[in-house]
Amino acid sequence: MDAAETLDAVREKAGTELDRLGSDKLLIAATGADLTPVAVREAAVTREVGVADGLSGWADDADGAASEAFATAAGAARDRADRIDADPGDPDALADHLQTVASTDARVGAGLVAVPLIADRFYLQVVNFFVNEADEAGADTFRDLRADASDLDPARDALSTLDDEGRDVARDAAVGAIEAAYADYAETLEGMGLDPKPIC
Repeated sequence: MDAAETLDAVREKAGTELDRLGSDKLLIAATGADLTPVAVREAAVTREVGVADGLSGWADDADGAASEAFATAAGAARDRADRIDADPGDPDALADHLQTVASTDARVGAGLVAVPLIADRFYLQVVNFFVNEADEAGADTFRDLRADASDLDPARDALSTLDDEGRDVARDAAVGAIEAAYADYAETLEGMGLDPKPIC
């Protein structure tokens, strides 16, 4: 299984969770139902800071190409955080989960595969929010952030440096990170009396 096949396997195994993380209920969960521009921006910057902190710690622990990949991704997350006009809150569930990932191969999956896949869904809803607010400047900013945050090229490059066993570990870790983010999303909505499953 090469890098592209690994990414496809993650999308397939975690497809349901990713679809639901891209629903219009996402920001309700992320903001605690405080659907204001300030709260949405805070949720976004909190996510980026949490990712940056996790990846920068991994860069210190790893060697060679993996260390460089984590450091570059951490820097990109910090740059995105700097572009969001808000202060971060407490680390979210994804940031907490990243702190539990131990091996370098697993960190490639959780940090370089799962994070961009989740970010793509998250920022889609943020863009939609600012469009609905008639804030085109805000929507354009978050469109740019979405394009950057959802870039899977670093994941492909990092996966390509792993052997087959390492890619299997990365795949499972990516699925685990997505499932952790979804579990928190579902639990939060259920606590509000909302069903995380889509209404068909």
